[in-house]
Amino acid sequence: MIGFSTLLVWLLMLLGAGVWIGLALMATGMISLALARDLPIAKLAAFDLWNSLNAPELVALPMFILMGEILFHTKLARNLFDGLTPWLDRIPGRLLHVNILGCTLFAAVSGSSAATTATIGRMTLGELKERGYDQDLAMGSLCGAGTLGFLIPPSIILILYGVLSETSILDLFLAGIVPGLLLATAYVVYVALRVRANPALAPSSVEAASSWRLRLEGLRLFAPIFLLIGAVLGSMYLGLAGPSEAAVIGVLGALVIGTLQRQLNRENLKAALRSAVRTISMVGLIVAGALFLTKAMAYLGLPSAVAGFTAGLDLSPMMLILLLLFFYVLLGTFLDGLSVVVMTLPVTFPLVLGAGFDAVWFGIFLVIAVEMAQITPPVGFNLFVVQNLTGEPIARIARSALPFFLILAAFVVLMVLWPGVVHLLS
Repeated sequence: MIGFSTLLVWLLMLLGAGVWIGLALMATGMISLALARDLPIAKLAAFDLWNSLNAPELVALPMFILMGEILFHTKLARNLFDGLTPWLDRIPGRLLHVNILGCTLFAAVSGSSAATTATIGRMTLGELKERGYDQDLAMGSLCGAGTLGFLIPPSIILILYGVLSETSILDLFLAGIVPGLLLATAYVVYVALRVRANPALAPSSVEAASSWRLRLEGLRLFAPIFLLIGAVLGSMYLGLAGPSEAAVIGVLGALVIGTLQRQLNRENLKAALRSAVRTISMVGLIVAGALFLTKAMAYLGLPSAVAGFTAGLDLSPMMLILLLLFFYVLLGTFLDGLSVVVMTLPVTFPLVLGAGFDAVWFGIFLVIAVEMAQITPPVGFNLFVVQNLTGEPIARIARSALPFFLILAAFVVLMVLWPGVVHLLS
């Protein structure tokens, strides 16, 4: 009988050898089945992967990725920075909040944490450094706010979670809005309090107060993003479209924005399509490998075995959640969030339901746990993105992101004490 620890050792060996994550997941499942079961593995893999990857719910995934890539290759990020600047001159920390608000807005059209961090960081970090803002606080706020790309809908991870757990994607999207906005607010408050306590973190000379004319001009610059968010999310919440149809609306809206901004020429469109194909292929391979490993684990009886072992520990629901939080943050230190979710959900999802937790609540909890891992060394993806933008050591970036990690941890405590925070819009 193949044990879970043996499975994990094989997976880690393949990953350590440099095998792509999707192929490593698939190979682990095939090796396990070949050793423990007499099955036609090639036929099983072909049939299972074809059916899994043709799930109608997955159509939304490549469309949202394409929407984000189109917007990335237009003036969206620059317009966000220029448009938000006049509105922040009187808030302690001033332009540091562009990181947070920019990531919050871009998360609503991106769905990816790394894409949100990279897009906003390219526009803000150099500008903030030139203006004399504290670099540690600038990097930390970008790392923390960039994680909102996983939580604020449309979220790639929430779509996959909904498909794998057979949970309504619309309910998950609704559940992600309030926690995402609350976390963004907590980040803004933290930055404001830090700057108020230590004014040296922001430039000593206050920028000239912006006139209402400049603020209205700024509103005009980032108004298209609000309209796009309204079109995508509003079409779903009003029952006019499902996630897949809303994703198509988002792509169409991104094309319109790019055209109106006169930034979407043939070369930009080609670049967006190439980048989208690369990202979609990477995500698709990870999903295919994880889904096959999930099926292999089911054949081997591992989920039920792990569930039985955990039940034997007689953990309280709160202790189970604490254990899962530690498990996901630890696992996320050497695997990307997408792989963590699709690889572990078959084991953890039945445990959580058995403990009496709601499927939608666990989806949001899982995303926040993955967000915490995104800014945890040694392999926090957002840390590497910021390092690529700044050239700073990972250790310094991780220290700068620590307060935002603690804010995420505090929000998990809030979710446990007040589960209704997830269902305020549902």
